Amino acid sequence: MKITHELLDKIAHLARLEVGEAEAEKMMADMSAIITWVEKLNEVDTANVEPLTTMSTEVNAFREDKAENKLTNQEALSNAPNKAGDYFSVPKVID
Repeated sequence: MKITHELLDKIAHLARLEVGEAEAEKMMADMSAIITWVEKLNEVDTANVEPLTTMSTEVNAFREDKAENKLTNQEALSNAPNKAGDYFSVPKVID
């Protein structure tokens, strides 16, 4: 695929870029090199390659999501530096 001035102008417009005439030649050469490199991937035989959804082989260890009461109110508040009745007391952060 060859990058033309018209295609570069269209891409620049879509990307909201201003490309000067001095930059245009270098940018067209760079984009053509990138397209050529990517097109080389079409030469690779991927017939027997399974598609990947992730590069990791790790598997999530899921557990059943069930609600449990681990602490009572009094146990949770026992280490609180400040408390007001059955609630944590924190400094005011909004005026």
